Amino acid sequence: MTQTTDAVTHSVLVPLEPGAAFELFTDRFGDWWPKDSHHISDAHAAEVVLEAREGGRWYERAEDGSECDWGYVREVDPPDRILLAWHLTPEWKFDPDPAKATEVEVLFNAEDDGTRVSLEHRGFDAHGEAGATMREAVSAEGGWRSLLAMYRDAA
Repeated sequence: MTQTTDAVTHSVLVPLEPGAAFELFTDRFGDWWPKDSHHISDAHAAEVVLEAREGGRWYERAEDGSECDWGYVREVDPPDRILLAWHLTPEWKFDPDPAKATEVEVLFNAEDDGTRVSLEHRGFDAHGEAGATMREAVSAEGGWRSLLAMYRDAA
C-alpha cells in the first residue's frame, strides 16, 4: 500500500494586518470561497461557513437550507493560527470518522508589507492509496494555490 505523507503547502502575502487577515479567512470565508465550483452537496451552495472556535463547524448551506459538513475546527489561536479537520474523502464526500480526517493548518505571520498566510494540508495517508489522489487534487489547478489566490484578491 502506498503511503502519502507529503503535505501540500502554499502561502500568499495579503495587504492586511494579521487580525484582519485571520478574520477574512475565517469569519468572512464565504466572501472569497468559490461556492459555484467548490461544494460537495448536489444542491448549489448558497453559503459556506467556518466557525472560528474550537469544535466549530466548517460546512456549506444550500439554497434549500440543507447543510453539508466539510469538517471541524480542531484548534484556534486568533490571529495567529487555525487548525482544521478536513473530513472529506478522496471522493469529496463527508466522513465523520476522525481517523479519516486530514488536517489543514493556516498560519498568519506579520511581515513588513502585510501578513504572510501559509497553508499546509497534510495527513493524506489516512486514506491509504486513495490519499495520493486527494493530495494531487488539492495541489492541482483549482486546489489550494488557486483558492489562496482568491483569498488574496479578496484582501
